[in-house]
Amino acid sequence: MISDAELHANRLDALEQTKDGAPPIPSNPFFGVGPITDATLDEVDSRLRRFEFDRWIEKTYRKLDDTGKDIGPFTTAELARSMHRGYPADKILLDMMRAIHRYFEFPKSNRVAVGLGGGHSGYTVCVQHLLNANDAGQRVYVDTPRPESGGAGASGFFRQSWATQLIEMHRFAEKGDESRIHFAEKEGAIPSAKRLAELGISIFVGVGHETTGANSYTNEEINELLAWLDGDPENRHAVFDATSMLGAMPWSPETVRAVMAKCCLFMPFQKAIGGISGYFIASFTPAALALIERNQSNPSWAIPRQLKIAPPLDPKQPLSSKRSVDAGPFYDAQEDKMLGGVINTYSTLAFAETTFGLLQTERRVGSVIELNKRSAGNRIVVNEWVEKNPLFSLVVSEEERRGAAVTLLKVNDGAISSSDLHARIIARSKQILGYEGITHPNGTHETGLDAARYVNAFPGTPGDYRAWIGGIREPSDITALLENLKYAYLRAKIVVLEEELERRGRQVEYSLAGNNSAESTRAGTFKVLIADAIGLRFDAKGRLDHSELAAYIAEKNGVFHETSIQTADVANDGKIHFFYQPHLSKADEILAQTDRGQYDAVIAAATFIPSDAKFRLGGVRIGTGTGNMGAASWGGPNGEGGEAPLMNTPGINSRATAQMAIKALLKVTPDLPVGELHERVIKGDFDTGKNLAEYPTEKLEGKRVAILGYGNIGRELARIAKAFHMSVVIYARPTHRDNILAEGYEYAESPVAAASGADVLSVHLGLGRQDPVTRAFSNAGLVDRNVLLALNDRAVLINYDRGELVDVNALDEALASGKVRHAAIDADIFKSEDGPTGPMKPYLSLLPKHADKLELLPHAAADTDHPTRVAGAKQAVDQIIDVIRNRAITNLKGDLPDGYVSKGARTAPGIGYVTRADMVQAADDVNLLTDLRLASEKIASIVGALNAVADDAHRARIIDRYRSLLADSALKQYNLLKEAGLLAPAAKA
Repeated sequence: MISDAELHANRLDALEQTKDGAPPIPSNPFFGVGPITDATLDEVDSRLRRFEFDRWIEKTYRKLDDTGKDIGPFTTAELARSMHRGYPADKILLDMMRAIHRYFEFPKSNRVAVGLGGGHSGYTVCVQHLLNANDAGQRVYVDTPRPESGGAGASGFFRQSWATQLIEMHRFAEKGDESRIHFAEKEGAIPSAKRLAELGISIFVGVGHETTGANSYTNEEINELLAWLDGDPENRHAVFDATSMLGAMPWSPETVRAVMAKCCLFMPFQKAIGGISGYFIASFTPAALALIERNQSNPSWAIPRQLKIAPPLDPKQPLSSKRSVDAGPFYDAQEDKMLGGVINTYSTLAFAETTFGLLQTERRVGSVIELNKRSAGNRIVVNEWVEKNPLFSLVVSEEERRGAAVTLLKVNDGAISSSDLHARIIARSKQILGYEGITHPNGTHETGLDAARYVNAFPGTPGDYRAWIGGIREPSDITALLENLKYAYLRAKIVVLEEELERRGRQVEYSLAGNNSAESTRAGTFKVLIADAIGLRFDAKGRLDHSELAAYIAEKNGVFHETSIQTADVANDGKIHFFYQPHLSKADEILAQTDRGQYDAVIAAATFIPSDAKFRLGGVRIGTGTGNMGAASWGGPNGEGGEAPLMNTPGINSRATAQMAIKALLKVTPDLPVGELHERVIKGDFDTGKNLAEYPTEKLEGKRVAILGYGNIGRELARIAKAFHMSVVIYARPTHRDNILAEGYEYAESPVAAASGADVLSVHLGLGRQDPVTRAFSNAGLVDRNVLLALNDRAVLINYDRGELVDVNALDEALASGKVRHAAIDADIFKSEDGPTGPMKPYLSLLPKHADKLELLPHAAADTDHPTRVAGAKQAVDQIIDVIRNRAITNLKGDLPDGYVSKGARTAPGIGYVTRADMVQAADDVNLLTDLRLASEKIASIVGALNAVADDAHRARIIDRYRSLLADSALKQYNLLKEAGLLAPAAKA
C-alpha cells in the first residue's frame, strides 16, 4: 500500500505541476470518429452551419414543373416531411454516393453499396456476402488474435466480437468449418504474401485497423497484402473495416490508391457525420462482386436486409428467385447512376448532411490526399508530445504501427498506476475533461474544462485514453487535447489523493488546492489626488456639489477628504484615500503636493499634470484626450515608457459634445431668422400668404457633413446627423473603414477628400501623438488651407475638439473669402498676468475682422454637464481602485507596464464600439438574452422562409401569418440591442 507520506508528496507534486492553471482547450471538445466529423467550434458556429446547410439545400435541390422549369427550391422542412423516394430523394442519394466516391477516390471500376445499420452489425453483413461455408476451399485470415486466446488481450471487446461472429457463422452453418478461419498472432498484423499463399487464404478480413485499436498497418505489411492480391486477383479478396482508414492512411498516395482499388472497404457513415439516421457504405471490387453473385446461387446463410446487395433480377419475382449484384443497391461510377436503391426507409436529410459535410471538409482541409497527410502529421505530433511527457506512453509500442486516425494512451505514474487509485483517477479526470467538473473533499468545485468529451478506451482495450486524431483536426488541436489530458489527470489525482487521505483520517492542507496562479490582491493604504472639480452644479450653500462622488467612494470602502494630503490625518487603515483638490491649477501648486510621490495616483479632467509630478501607480484622465497628463511616471501624454499606467474614460462626454456641436450648427443652418419673425408676429406685422416668401431657408436634410475622426464623439455626431437625414462622410484611419461602411456612412481616405463638397466640417480627432523631441502633436494644424478650400462655399466649420487642430491663418482666409460663413470653436483659454493663454488665444485675433462669423467657447461643450462629469469621475474611481488593488487596467493609453494586465476598453452603454466587456454584461443579463434570442430566432425563421419560398401563394400565406410577428420582433430586437449597447461595430481585439 502506498504510504501517507507518498500520497502527500504526490499531491504536492501535482499541485506544483498545475499551479499555472488549465491549458488552452481544443477548438471542439468532441474527439469522436470519422474523417467528416462535425468540426464546428461552438454553439454559434453550429447554428451558423445549420443555417448554411439550409441555404445549401435550397440552392442545390430545386423544384421543377412538368415542363422542366425551375419554380423554386426545396427546403429542409419539405424534405423532412416528404417520402424518401422519388425526386429529390433519389438525386440526394445519388449526389451523396457520387461525393463519397469522388472525395475518397474510389476507382470507377469499384461499385459502392449503401445500407442501413450501425458499424458493428453492418460490417458483419458486409463480410457475410463474401464468405460461403459451402465452399470447402475457402480460407479466411482475420488480422486479430483468436477470441479468448492468450494473445487476445490487446484486441478489445469489439474486435473480438467481430472475430467471434465469423466463428459462429461457420459453427452454425450446415457445412461450416471454423478451422478454415486463421487468426493473427498479434493485433493488426498482416502476414507476408508468401505466408498467406501457403495457408491457402482466399479472403483477408481486416478488423485490427478499426478505430478501437489505434493501430495501423506498416508500409511493408500493406505492400505484402497488395502483392498477395496481385498473385491471383480473381480469387483473392481483402475487406477492411475502414471506419478510421478513410482519410487516415499513412502511406504514399500511390499505395493508398492501390488499397482503394484492390480491396473492399466498409465504413459506417452515421458515425462519421453524426447524421440523424444510421447507414454505411461498402465498396466492392469487380472480382468481389463476381464472388458475391456466385455465393447467391449456393447460399450458406441468410443475409440481413440492411445490405441485400444481390436482390432478385425481377422485383416481381420471389426473393428466392434468380439474384444479381447488377440490380443494386450500388453507385456505379462508370455510368454515374444508382443501380437499384436502398431496401429500407432512410433519412434524406442524413444523406444530404453527408454530402454537405464532405464539401465542408474539402473546403477546410483539402483533398483526401491532404487529409491523409494531415493524419500522418498528427500522428507525429502525438509521438513528439509523448516523448516530452514521460507521464504518458502510447499503447502501440511500434511507431510505424501507431494509428493515424486514433491514439490510445496510458498513464505511467509509478506506484499510483499499479494501485487501485489509478482507475479512480482516470474516471475522475474525464469529469474534468468534460463538463461535470470535480469537487474536492472540502467542497471546493473545479468546473469542467469541456476540452474532450469522448476519450474513453473501449472495453477490454488496454490504455486509459482514446481519441480521434485524424486529419480533420488541426495539429494545434491535438497538442491542446494532450495538454488537457495531462492537466485533467493531475487535477483528478489531487482530488482522489485527498479523498484517500481523508479516508485514512489524515489532515489535508486545502489552501494548497487552488489552481489559479494570478497574483493576490494588493493590500495596504493608498492615496489618490483628485485634481479637478467634480460637481458642476451648486449645492444649497452655493458651492460646487461633489457629494455624489464622495458617497460613491464611501460605497467602494474608500475615504473621501476635502483637503490635501499635507493637512489630512490619514490612518494606516488599509483603505484607499481620495483627496479632493479642485483648486489646483498652476504647475507649482501641483508640484508642491506631488513632486516626491506623496500621492500614489491621480484623477484629472482639464488640469495639466506636469512632468515632474510623481504617481507610482498611475493616473486617469476624465475624458478621452490625455494631452494634459504630462507626468513622466507613465511616460507623458502618450503613456509610453513609464512605470505606471495611464488611463482615460472615453465616451463619457461624447454625447454631450456631439449634441453641443449640433446646437452650434442649428444656430446657422437652417438659417431661419427666428428672432426677427417672432418680433413681426407679436407686432401683427406679418401675413403668411404674402410675406413668407421673403424668408427662404434650407433644411439640414440632404446637406453633406464631413466628420474628421471616428472616435466616440465623431460616431455620436454621425448618428445625430443621420437622424437629420444628412449625408455623412467620415475620415479616419484605414482600420476603421469597414466599420464606417457597416454603419452606413461614406469613408474618406484623407481630410481633403472628406471636406470635398461638404457643407459642414466637424473636427473630432484629438491632438494625436506627441513627438517626444519637438513636443508637437501629430494632428496640430490638420485642418489647413487645402481642407478648407475643398468645402462648398458658405460652409460651416465646427471645432469642438482641440483648438490646435485648425490652422488659424487658413481659417482667416476662408472666412474672408466666404468659403466658411461661420466657425464655432470650443477650446481651452486661461487667465494669466500677461493676458489670455491657451489654444483659444490665436482665434481671438480673428475677431476684429470676423466677429459676426465666429462663436468662441472656453472648452465648455462637454465639461459643463454635471451628470457627465460625475459619471466620468465614478468610472475613474473604479479604474483607480482596480489598478491599485488588482493591477488591472481599463482603457489603457500607451504602453502596458510590467506586472499589470489589460482588461480592454470600457465606455458608457451605447457609446463607442462593442467591447468584450459589453458582451460579458449582455451575457450576464439572462432576461435580456432570452428576449433577444426569441426575437432574433423569429426574425431569422421568417426572413429565411421568405427567401426560400418561391411559390407566390405559399409566400403570401407566410406573409399573412407572420407579418405582425416580423414587425414586432424586429422592433423588439432593435430596442434590446440598443439597450445592451450592441448596436455598433466591434472594437478591435
